[in-house]
Amino acid sequence: MLSGLRCLTVLSLCLFVLSPALAQEKNGPSKMLFVTQSVGFKHGSVNRKDGQLAAAEIAMKTLGEQTGLFTVDCTQDCAADFTKENLKKYDLVAFYTTLDLPIPEDAKNYFFGEWIYEKGHGVLGFHSAGDTFHNYAPYWDMMGGVFIGHPWGAGTQVTITNHEPNHPLVTSFGPEFSFKEEIYMYRHWQPAKCRVLLSLDYAKSPLAAPGGNKKGPVINVQYGAHVPVCWIKTMGDGKLYYNNLGHNETTWTNKMYLDSITQAVKWMRGEIECDATPNPEVSKAFEEKSRNDIREHGFATDSKEVKN
Repeated sequence: MLSGLRCLTVLSLCLFVLSPALAQEKNGPSKMLFVTQSVGFKHGSVNRKDGQLAAAEIAMKTLGEQTGLFTVDCTQDCAADFTKENLKKYDLVAFYTTLDLPIPEDAKNYFFGEWIYEKGHGVLGFHSAGDTFHNYAPYWDMMGGVFIGHPWGAGTQVTITNHEPNHPLVTSFGPEFSFKEEIYMYRHWQPAKCRVLLSLDYAKSPLAAPGGNKKGPVINVQYGAHVPVCWIKTMGDGKLYYNNLGHNETTWTNKMYLDSITQAVKWMRGEIECDATPNPEVSKAFEEKSRNDIREHGFATDSKEVKN
């Protein structure tokens, strides 16, 4: 009997000693696959030079190291690295990509049909992640929209409205902020599925035009005038964070931007809670404001009616 008790005592001590290590392993950094392959236009932020990682890749790896929240593997070879077996190694997948990526069919089926819905999994979309797989519904349904143009070019000073300054994922931006960035417009925008957090303010984002044309570039409003900039959504137990910012390399050193990404990762890891309930009423209100601003400030549009 004494021998048995001793064995139990030794076993209990071993478990006590090992449990912190087990807990640390469970709560260790998440593994992120950062996809930066460009089939179409290649942005400077993901353009590798002399075999070195690009600005966005360096920023994400550094952010992971500094916060201790995640490690990053970068790939510009989806055919080799975006496979079903490889995806099983990762908790997070980030996209800064363009057009139709050469992802194997079985990996597509697994990623869009299973992976994204699983607890602990998250997707981050940066800038031209919205300019990827234009005609592949599972992708744009996940991401929340498809690029149709960017009247506000990389050198344009824009003002962004923060719809929820106290929301953990965008509190770093304050109530509004001015930024020099390229801003996309979208089709397949999904107000009923997404919680929009940031939007462009037309009234404070004038368009410069070559040749002195006051109205500037033509804005395509056939899919809506509202220009969402950052949003989140849930898919089953999985989570998505999309941020249009990131065209300019300087954005990847901006503390507001990096803090927002950090908070998004914490949310995906379950370290913080935040409201991801869709808020279509915000999109509706900003659609009306945007159309009024277009008229009042003389923006040039294609003058087509809004399509579904």
